[in-house]
Amino acid sequence: MNTTYIERRGEIETYFDHTAVDAWKRLTSDAPVGRIRATVRAGRDRMRGTLLSWLPQDLTGSRLLDAGCGTGALAVEAARRGAAVVAIDLSPTLVDLARERAPRDLGAGSIDFRSGDMLDPALGEFDHVVGMDSLIHYDTPDILRVLSALSQRTRGTMLFTFAPSTPLLATMHAVGRLFPRGDRAPSIQPVSQARLLAGIAGEPALRQWRQGRTQRIASGFYTSQAVEMVRS
Repeated sequence: MNTTYIERRGEIETYFDHTAVDAWKRLTSDAPVGRIRATVRAGRDRMRGTLLSWLPQDLTGSRLLDAGCGTGALAVEAARRGAAVVAIDLSPTLVDLARERAPRDLGAGSIDFRSGDMLDPALGEFDHVVGMDSLIHYDTPDILRVLSALSQRTRGTMLFTFAPSTPLLATMHAVGRLFPRGDRAPSIQPVSQARLLAGIAGEPALRQWRQGRTQRIASGFYTSQAVEMVRS
């Protein structure tokens, strides 16, 4: 994998496994949060609902990769539909929290929580891959590399989100650079939707895939664009 992907992966792992653990625990719970984080929580809830609505209601017999599972909310809902979910995240701390929060009774479904790289070939093949906000820290070339790699092990659909280039995101990106390097979160990378979709259309590894639905969720300080890729 390209060195920029590896470098960003390391930054993201450090941030979510150390710097932002407490904030992320609170954001992904029912605990009270401030106004700004409340908009982010609401946006993430809407995005999760959108991605889940693009998956079959009955996932019995399907194998699903939750790529960047965080604290496991999407993985739980997919498992409740009958999927055998592999839920992976770079942060062992978040994965441990996801295990703690997961209900014991998932019906016919199951969740295999792991910490590591979502591109690890040892994870096997899947019917569906979902990457909710796990690619928002990467630029267009790295997103294309990730999708190309995952496409080789996916039989049905790939659902992912990216950070669309908007004036608000551009401003936030610029402001973030004013903070001392040690205090910064891994910056969100605003991506041109037109450039990304053109790149997908021209990527040789994705020739057997077509773009399906797309949906933008904007909620205060949360803006993310969902894209559905379907194997032809």
